[in-house]
Amino acid sequence: MTQELLVQIGREALMTVLLVAGPALLAGMTIGLLVSVFQAVTQIQEFTLTFVPKILGVLTVFIIAMPWMLNTLLNFIVNLYSSFQPLTR
Repeated sequence: MTQELLVQIGREALMTVLLVAGPALLAGMTIGLLVSVFQAVTQIQEFTLTFVPKILGVLTVFIIAMPWMLNTLLNFIVNLYSSFQPLTR
């Protein structure tokens, strides 16, 4: 097993993690920004106003994107396991 192969596997793993976590993070950041602007405009400083919409938004994105996320992770794992025997030589 060479260093280049290890770097390639690590790069693929990081890209897979970013792809899978990206939609939820983007939804959380977008909702957080919108709630922050709303709080700044109305001067309402309620703590639950920031958490509840973020939780509901991220949960909704997870529910909608779960088949795609599982498919992406499954493809990565299948590719990794199918190349496992040549990696051990």
